[in-house]
Amino acid sequence: MNASTLVQKLWNYCNVLRDDGMSYGDYVEQLTYLLFLKMADERSRPPYSQPSLVPAEHAWPTLLAKSGDELFDHYRHILEALGRQKGTLGLIFAKAQNKFQDPAKLTRVIVDLIDAENWSSLNVDVKGDAYEGLLEKNAQDTKSGAGQYFTPRALIQAMVTCIAPKPGEKICDPACGTGGFLFMAHNYITHKNPHLTSAEKRHLKDAAFTGWELVQATARVCAMNLMLHGIGSETSVPVRVTDALAADPGERFDVVLANPPFGKKSSTVIVGEDGRTTTEKDIIERDDFWATTSNKQLNFVQHIKTLLGIHGRAAVVVPDNVLFEGGAGETIRRKLLHECDVHTLLRLPTGLFYAQGVKANVIFFDKKPASETPWTKKLWIYDLRTNQHFTLKTNPMRVEDLMEFVELYNPAKRNERTPTWSPENPEGRWRAYDYEELAARDKASLDIFWLRDDALADSDNLPAPGIIAQEIVDDLEAALEQFRLIAADLNGDETAA
Repeated sequence: MNASTLVQKLWNYCNVLRDDGMSYGDYVEQLTYLLFLKMADERSRPPYSQPSLVPAEHAWPTLLAKSGDELFDHYRHILEALGRQKGTLGLIFAKAQNKFQDPAKLTRVIVDLIDAENWSSLNVDVKGDAYEGLLEKNAQDTKSGAGQYFTPRALIQAMVTCIAPKPGEKICDPACGTGGFLFMAHNYITHKNPHLTSAEKRHLKDAAFTGWELVQATARVCAMNLMLHGIGSETSVPVRVTDALAADPGERFDVVLANPPFGKKSSTVIVGEDGRTTTEKDIIERDDFWATTSNKQLNFVQHIKTLLGIHGRAAVVVPDNVLFEGGAGETIRRKLLHECDVHTLLRLPTGLFYAQGVKANVIFFDKKPASETPWTKKLWIYDLRTNQHFTLKTNPMRVEDLMEFVELYNPAKRNERTPTWSPENPEGRWRAYDYEELAARDKASLDIFWLRDDALADSDNLPAPGIIAQEIVDDLEAALEQFRLIAADLNGDETAA
């Protein structure tokens, strides 16, 4: 079975369950519970014969042995019992609830959908891509709110290709959502290095990747996504459910790939292991930060700088305000330009993200040792925004749309770049700015454009604002006069108001 066939099969069941009031997100979550139980059972049997994490009284065969209300009660009991466990079981099943309304439909999903496949023997690309297909469909459902955790996969692929992770490197995402950056980096390494040693394969599965996610429900989906893509296992999942910004974890990484959550402030309620709730502070104060601010994206930039080891590489999605905001924003930009090699900026078009109207960029930088002179010598900017129009469904951005940028980025020989912009070719989208030019700009702003916007050019032919305003007034007066006439006719009185 290929990935598209499997995802269609999974999705057909979702359409049945929607009639029962189950949302896309609920469906993906229930599949996560059941898939975990099924794969744990498969791993306990030959040829794997591994000890199962799941106690026998809660294992997959006990679900197959029951039906009707008895199955319903047993499934609920399993979720509650496993949710009290520690480690991977606790991560997957914490606060788990049975969202099925009809025992017959639960039976159908268990028997006809999950049990019908041997998930452990399925190719990683098949089961990983199938689950990823569900997450993408869930993200497209704006009512679910899942889009905020989903970065367009074409963009992730381009970012990973430019960063070019290598075997043996440690890679992290401090805001991992459903795990897209981590598994795409995993895929890149395995496809580029088909002859990995046993030690390299072991590192790739168990030690190469680390993710942080604040929302428990998203973390469990991420854990399953990574497992299905061959990262981690039923006993070890590289996802930590905690606020990444709370403190320096002390670990350092070779690569950081991230799309931190948008929104300047947060009032997220965090539930600790002891059940106590705390509200995330707006202002993050840390000794390793250059500036104290309530701007979450600026704090993530500082946090990622901390996470990188010397010569570590980062690619981070940031909204426009990170490029131009004053105060702490200016302090952070100047420090970043000085202490890191901020070498590339990709200006993204609107219409890529599930939050409407978001204007974002990808900033690429390398962390460097302490130096009296700035490490940034030249910032290369690719403008993929001006006169580019994408939508989430009818015209989504594809990998092909980013190919020119990746080629010009030149991952293998970054010091051999050639601009496409010149005075003779003012439409070129790729040009460089020296450090001195950047430092001299107001607030060290990196919010730089040079292409002529066709939309603004068209506006040159529009009537003056005063003319438009007068036309609106005229239209309103005409409509009011029409209303008076109708009212007079209804009342039989020509003087009606």
